[in-house]
Amino acid sequence: MQRVTGIGGIFFKSPDPKRLGAWYREHLGLDVTDWGGVVFQWGGPDSAPGMTLWSPFAADTDYMAPSTAPFMVNFRVADLDALLAALREEGCEVLDKREDSEHGRFGWVVDPDGNKIELWEPPPGQ
Repeated sequence: MQRVTGIGGIFFKSPDPKRLGAWYREHLGLDVTDWGGVVFQWGGPDSAPGMTLWSPFAADTDYMAPSTAPFMVNFRVADLDALLAALREEGCEVLDKREDSEHGRFGWVVDPDGNKIELWEPPPGQ
């Protein structure tokens, strides 16, 4: 019997879910629905093929810093440099740190609730 086949969602608390949803809609372009969530379709006609990772971190990691939240969401993006520049222009808290590796390019922004969000531009062909 096959048990788990993938990640079905990411769920977290917010002191103001509507405000947070509006921020994600405006700054990251998420299609936030009337019920407050977003549905990502992998491999459909308007979607790049991809994967979702699940990875626990050690309790003492500082990878999510400066956020104090015990989680971090990673969003796949098409053009990291352009998005980071737009987020800075829009007054978002973009972290100065950037990382380039064989796994792609990474940058980070902090949402209005103080959650660190990882933005990932995959390597070409992925």
